[in-house]
Parts: sequence; C-alpha cells; structure tokens
Amino acid sequence: MSAAPAAGSVTRRGILFPRKAAENRLIGALARHAVTIAVLLAMIYPVLWMVDASFRPNALIGTSYLPFAGEFTTENYRSGLSPTSTLNFSRYFLNSALIAVLSVIGNIVGCTLAAYAFARLTFPFKRVLFAVLIGTLLLPYQVTMVPQYILFDSLGWLNTYLPLVVPRFLATDAFFVFLAVQFIRGLPRDLDEAARIDGCGHWTTFFRVIVPLLGPAMATTAMFTFVNAWNDFLGPRLYLSDTDLYTVPQGLVQFVDSTGASSVGTLFAMATLAIAPVVGFFLASQRLLTQGIATTGIK
Repeated sequence: MSAAPAAGSVTRRGILFPRKAAENRLIGALARHAVTIAVLLAMIYPVLWMVDASFRPNALIGTSYLPFAGEFTTENYRSGLSPTSTLNFSRYFLNSALIAVLSVIGNIVGCTLAAYAFARLTFPFKRVLFAVLIGTLLLPYQVTMVPQYILFDSLGWLNTYLPLVVPRFLATDAFFVFLAVQFIRGLPRDLDEAARIDGCGHWTTFFRVIVPLLGPAMATTAMFTFVNAWNDFLGPRLYLSDTDLYTVPQGLVQFVDSTGASSVGTLFAMATLAIAPVVGFFLASQRLLTQGIATTGIK
C-alpha cells in the first residue's frame, strides 16, 4: 500500500490540501485588509490634518505632514469661542443648531404626513400629484431660488429663520416623502384594517400604528436633514443679513474675510467643531439609519 500524501502536497487531481488552501486565504485576506487600510488612511488624512492644525500655533501649521506630532495648544479654541471675540462663534453654533433641529422636526412631521396620505388614502389625482412631487426632484435649487425669494420677500420673512424652517413643515423635500411612502407601502395593510375594526380613524391609525413602525425611515430623514441644514450655506447667505443670525458656514466665511491667514489655526479649530455635531448625530443614529436604507422599499 502506498503512503498517504503529506500535508501541503498536491493530490493526483490537483486539489490543494487544507493547509495550503488556508495559507492562500490568509494571504488574500491580508492583502485585502492592507489595501482597505491604505484607502481609509488616504480618505481620513485631510480630516486628521485639520484636527491636528487646530491644536497647533499658527507659526507651526503646515510645518509637519505627520498629524499629532509636535507642540500642541488650545489657544485656537479659546480664541474662537471667547465672548470677547469679534466673531461670535458660540452664537453661530446656537443658530445652526436651532435651524437644524427645527428642520428635522419639520421634515419628519410634514414628510411622514404627506407620505401616509399618498400611501394609504384615496383622493382624486393622487397618482398625478405624486408624479408631480417626484418630478420636483429634477429641478435644481437655482431654478426655484428666485421665485422663492420673491415670495418670502412679499411675506416679510427676509432676515428671519422662517424661509429656512417653514417650508420643511410643508413637505417640500420630495425625496424624504418618497422614502416614507416606500416604507409605508411595505407595511401590511392588515394593521390598518385591525385599527379600523377597533374604531380608529386616520389620525389615530397614523399616530398609533404607522408612526411606531416608521423609526428607521424617520431616522434616515432626520440624519440627512440635519446634515443638509447644518452645512447649508446658500440658504442662510441668501435670506440672512444680520450677523447675529448667521450660521456656522457663514461664520467661517466671515472669519476668513475678516482675519485672513494670520489666524488660520482658529479657523481650523472652528471647522473641527463644526463637523463634530454631524459625526455625533451619525454615530447616535447609525443603526436606525442603516436599517432604514436597507429596508425601505424592500421590507
């Protein structure tokens, strides 16, 4: 009788033994991980460099390409957030937070109500109106900017937060209406019928049956709305003229225009603080956000 082939050798049919196959899988996994880590470092390097520059004195910014190496200082943050500073960034953060929170509430309320109407109610021209609503996604903001400005000017809303907040409560963001419509259509209608048997009307059915199941869709809406409202520059720049009403993006531009490159460290410090709420909001709602994107229109 012939002896059994040694581990790692090749059989007559050319099949690799488990040890050789495991080595090949290990090498492939290490190569994939190395490439992934290299791409990740290349993507986050600008952010790391900005955070590093925010803790450096102005004279040392740009002298080293390795982040978090060398002298550190918190003077940039103290200077930017100081109440005696010529640029009141603390006020700008509060203004942006107010607009972002109201925008999130407005989109959740307005878009879910409109989505329930399109998904569950029956009324004339429903399909036509829904098609028109989806068609507004094809219109760039620059097309409607002038008519909206004229409308808000006639209402006396200029230099207030009303043009930035009120439209959110009127379901003007068609994408989030479509998102909620697709999610509601995936819910069994048996739930609605059971609520009708118990004597619930449309309002009770919406608040007690539909809304508790809309958590992932509402989390997705809240996340994207918060990011868009917090980072919005054109809207506040168009409607706000009082510096006390400025938002963070406006404050950063005003900071550059007024101080120039001499205080670039403070600029990086305020930019670092500006991205912190977005990152924190994403981390807090990551699970629901992923679930909402994955199940909307499929579940």
